[in-house]
Amino acid sequence: MPPLFRVCAANAGVTALLGVNPTRLFPFGDAPENVAKPYATYQVLNGLPENYLDEPPDVDDWNIQIDIYADSVAGVNAVLGAFRRALEPHCYIERLGGTSTEAATKLKTTNFDISWYYPT
Repeated sequence: MPPLFRVCAANAGVTALLGVNPTRLFPFGDAPENVAKPYATYQVLNGLPENYLDEPPDVDDWNIQIDIYADSVAGVNAVLGAFRRALEPHCYIERLGGTSTEAATKLKTTNFDISWYYPT
């Protein structure tokens, strides 16, 4: 698995928005109840080994979705920008998701997918 959390938690732009100890980037379904905003979650969508005919794969292509939650549209956009600056030197942004407001929490949200080639 690529070092998503480590890269993001080491980036000053991300931690300025998502904090430190903890950095509010959680595996999908693991965000604590009443966590400070903004925060983000991630989940692996799939992984694909780079297969060769004459040798085992030496790299996997991981597709990961990151969901961002904030109290305002500006907050969501700020976190998205910080993630892009932190992650684009390491992986590719494959999809930028739509924006919405969660009915139950009224939080603003967006998501994006990354493709990260990472050695096996």
